[in-house]
Order: sequence, then C-alpha cells, then structure tokens
Amino acid sequence: MESLQRIIVTVLIAISVVGIFGIPLGDQKFITDAIALESSFIALTVLSIKKIRYTMIPNMVIACVVIAGNTLSPKHIEIMSTLNPFYNAIILIIGGYMLQTLLLITNSIAYQSRKKVAIRDNV
Repeated sequence: MESLQRIIVTVLIAISVVGIFGIPLGDQKFITDAIALESSFIALTVLSIKKIRYTMIPNMVIACVVIAGNTLSPKHIEIMSTLNPFYNAIILIIGGYMLQTLLLITNSIAYQSRKKVAIRDNV
C-alpha cells in the first residue's frame, strides 16, 4: 500500500471509530441515519484498502456533505459553541470537522498525484 493510501485508510478508520463513539451520544431519533453514515465510512475504508482510485471522489463528496451538514445544523452549532454536552462537542469537532478536513486534504493530494502520473504516462 502506498503512503497516501495508508494515510487515507487511517483517517477513514479514525472517522469510523469517532463515529462509533458518537452514535450513542447523539439524538436517538437519528440513530438509523448515523448508522448508515458510519456504515458508508466503513465501506469506504474497505474499498480504499483494495482500490483507492475508486474511493477518492466519494470520500471527498461525503466529507463535504458531513461538514456542510454539521455547519447547517443549528443544534450542532449550539453544541460546539457552548461545549454542552462536552463529549458531544468534542466528537462533533474532531469527527465532523478535523478528520473530515484531513480526509479532504489527503484525498486531494492523492488525486492530484494520481492525475500527474496519468498525464505523464499518456505523454
């Protein structure tokens, strides 16, 4: 496995772990949505281990959707700005912004390097 692929897989695993800790802390009426989202990250992790090129764009799209969803949710903004409940705020900040941004950055770098290799091979 190349180094960028390892980093992406590691970030996806970290997102999944944080999400698993966050599901019980969240609102119970959204538990099926939370489980579906975490399942998608687990699936992306497995696919990224096998073929990273198939998951680069979906990783970026889901990361953007998570960041946008957290930003547009008044409840999430309130939890993060007041840090009440504290554990929910930490989970939202780490899993919803920091790790998602890291996923965007690493996928962008991997996509650009893959694109450069493809262009160089075609010339």
